[in-house]
Amino acid sequence: MKQVIVITGASSGFGRLTANALARAGHIVYASMRHTTGRNAAAVADIEEFARDNNVDLRALELDVGSQASVDAAIAQIVAEEGRLDVVMHNAGHMVFGPAEAFTPEQLAELYDVNVLSTQRVNRAALPQLRKQGKGLVVWVSSSSSAGGTPPYLAPYFAAKAGMDAMAVIYARELTRWGIETSIIVPGAFTGGTNHFAHSGRPADQARVAEYEAGPYAGFGEEIMKAFAAIVPEDADASSVADAIVSVVDTPFGKRPFRVHIDPTQDGAEVAFGVIDRVRNEMLHRVGFSDLLKPRVKLDALPPRHCEER
Repeated sequence: MKQVIVITGASSGFGRLTANALARAGHIVYASMRHTTGRNAAAVADIEEFARDNNVDLRALELDVGSQASVDAAIAQIVAEEGRLDVVMHNAGHMVFGPAEAFTPEQLAELYDVNVLSTQRVNRAALPQLRKQGKGLVVWVSSSSSAGGTPPYLAPYFAAKAGMDAMAVIYARELTRWGIETSIIVPGAFTGGTNHFAHSGRPADQARVAEYEAGPYAGFGEEIMKAFAAIVPEDADASSVADAIVSVVDTPFGKRPFRVHIDPTQDGAEVAFGVIDRVRNEMLHRVGFSDLLKPRVKLDALPPRHCEER
């Protein structure tokens, strides 16, 4: 079934790859980003060209995840044009690299805003429509770092992604009775196919960085980058994340997986999350909230035959 989908941070990386793949799969896809008439004008032109060349319904959309007004306007535009919104994909994010001490508190706050608070802005704009429909899907692009290997010099980013993952888990339980599903996508380290590492931010306090470089951590950042590159298989393809998301979207309602791991480095997140999610689920069973683990189907959304059976 054709779905109306919005993806945040879709100018490049996982977001853009997924937008292309979902459009090719026959869905109506809004690839959202900020600065569509400025910095990202070239990305908008490329999206329009892709849509024409492939005869798909892929549309660039102005949406700044840092602005509630921008998010509200973007979601309102989608609903006005399509009459519905079926899938919300939280993908916008930013990475930073360097010794944790050298980042200012303001930098950490900004990173948390992009990776975590942005999802809250989008949810507050989009969820009323999904709840009104009594059906929908929220896709969160998490990170294997939330439960797997966590190399040094990525602490602010890892902390933000862990916060996003925690939000996703609780939101999932608060949305099932509205008929809204959740799927958390957990990519591992991909050093190619995305701009995460190439465009990662650096610490503002360069004097602190210099102290680390003059001490026992001299050259450590370069060592980490080389170590990352060494464990990522040559055939690791970032498009595999997009393919996994297409599979989730195309899976029938009520049968979509809660987590999907795409980790070429096998850093252990799948094992750890397997335990963590099971413990969380068991607690819900113990306190009598087992129904929160599966999305509720609205009776008036079912065909008459199913309504009679129930």
